[in-house]
This record gives sequence, structure tokens and C-alpha cells, in this order.
Amino acid sequence: MLSVVEGILILVVISESVFGVLGNGFIGLVNCIDCAKNKLSTIGFILTGLAISRIFLIWIIITDGFIQIFSPDVYASGNLIEYISYFWVITNQSSIWFATSLSIFYFLKIANFSNYIFLWLKSRINRVLPLLMGFLLISCLLNFAYIVKILNDLKMKNDTVWRLNMYKSEYFIKQLLLNLGVIFFFTLSLITSVLLIISLWRHNRQMQSNVTGLRDSITEAHVKAMKVLISFIILFILYFIGIAIEISYFTVPENKLLLIFGMTTTAIYPWGHSFILILGNSKLKQASLRVLQQLKCCEERKNLRAT
Repeated sequence: MLSVVEGILILVVISESVFGVLGNGFIGLVNCIDCAKNKLSTIGFILTGLAISRIFLIWIIITDGFIQIFSPDVYASGNLIEYISYFWVITNQSSIWFATSLSIFYFLKIANFSNYIFLWLKSRINRVLPLLMGFLLISCLLNFAYIVKILNDLKMKNDTVWRLNMYKSEYFIKQLLLNLGVIFFFTLSLITSVLLIISLWRHNRQMQSNVTGLRDSITEAHVKAMKVLISFIILFILYFIGIAIEISYFTVPENKLLLIFGMTTTAIYPWGHSFILILGNSKLKQASLRVLQQLKCCEERKNLRAT
């Protein structure tokens, strides 16, 4: 039986999931329609991949969490934990990879540094994405191999229960090794986002001596971009805090509130960042305004018919 707090948090998680699927589904749909009309751009490919991977990520977070909450014994039967583990690796790493690619793309496109390495990467921006994809494939393959090893070790010990019977230190070391690729992309994304914020801030200061009208418009755009980046960093950190909380739950499986709180914290990022992208991207924002306008017109027509 769930407590009142646990019930409220579950409702919050469900709401976050619905908003996340709708927001990311909208981003994917807009970019797919744009792709059908025009050639798919690099940013369109990244945004579409990010939206699709996050939809699957939300479903795996909810499915895995609800099974652990309401039917923990299901993990003890069949190969469910294996399928969830493999699917989690694919969706989590893909989502982080696309988010990192988006950060690096904006960093190389917008930032302004005189550093030789930065200028070299900026001139080869189209080669950076395939390089990151290579890192993603290597990370996924290594993670798959490591998961297979862990699951085979458990089977040899006849330990099919979803609660892993191992020392806490051993368990956390295994989790750290399993998430090295994710940590690498997470660190890379944070570094590029912080550097872009620094570049925008420096450029904003340089604009103080320019003509007022031009200064105000550019300053407003820079402040908006910095707010988007700071929001992204906060949500990204919350996502990893949520994952850490969910990992900690396996050491105290009787504490369901910890798991539900971890799910709530983890789910903030995939839905929150999707709406930040919609508001921060002119094409997505205009499309969302058109949809809202159409919904408003439909509502007005229904009201006129009712009267």
C-alpha cells in the first residue's frame, strides 16, 4: 500500500511523462514535416533524434519504475531485467549523445574564441558529429559486454532476483563502470555549455559601447540564450541526480519512496528541456503558436455551435 506522499509523487511522474511525450513528440513531428519539405539539416537531425530517444527514455523510466514499485517479483521471472537493461543502455546513451551533440553544435556555431583548437573544430563542424557517433557506438558496445558479464555472473550464482546480492561498494563500482560513457558525454556537454555561456557573456560586455538599438536587441538575444543554457545545465544535473537516487534504491529496496523520488527527479529533464527547446527555437516556437491558435479557433467554433 502506497503512502499519500508516494501517491502524489507517482501522479507527478505520470504528469511529467505525459508532458514529456507530448513535448518531444511535437519537436519530432515539426522536424519530420520540415524534412519532408526540405533537406534535413544537421540541427534538424539532432533535434529529431533527441526527441525520439527521449520519448523511449521516458517510457523505460516509467515502465521499469512501476514494475519495481507494483510488481517487484516480476524481475525474478524470465529475462525481463536483461531486456530492460539493454533497452536502458540504448535509450539513455542515445539521449545523452544527442543532447551533447546539440550542445557542441551550438557551441561551435555561436561561440567566439581565438583558441587554435576551437577554430580548427569550428571549421570541421560536420566531422565532429560522426566522431561523436563513433564514441557512442564504442560506449554502447562496451556497456552491452559489461551488462552481459554481470548478468552471467548472477546466473552462475543462481541469483535471478532483481535485488543484486553484492556489497554496496562493489555495486556502486559496477554502476560507475557501466556509466563511464554517459559520464563522458555529460561532462563534455557541461563544458561546452559553460564555455558558450562565457563566450556570450564576454560578447555581451563588448556590445555595451555599441548603438543602443542594436545593443538592446543583441543583448536581449544573448541573455535569452544564456537563460536557456543555464536551464539546460540545471535540468541535466537533476537528471543525473535522479539516476543516482534510483541506483541507490537497489541498496535499500524496501524504501519505495526513494525510488519514486528518483523517478520524479529523473523525469524532469526529458520533459522540461523539450519545452525549453520549443520556446528557445524560433521554428518550433512559431509552430507551437500556430497549433495553439488553431486550438483556440476550434474552441471558439465549438462555443458558437453550442450557443
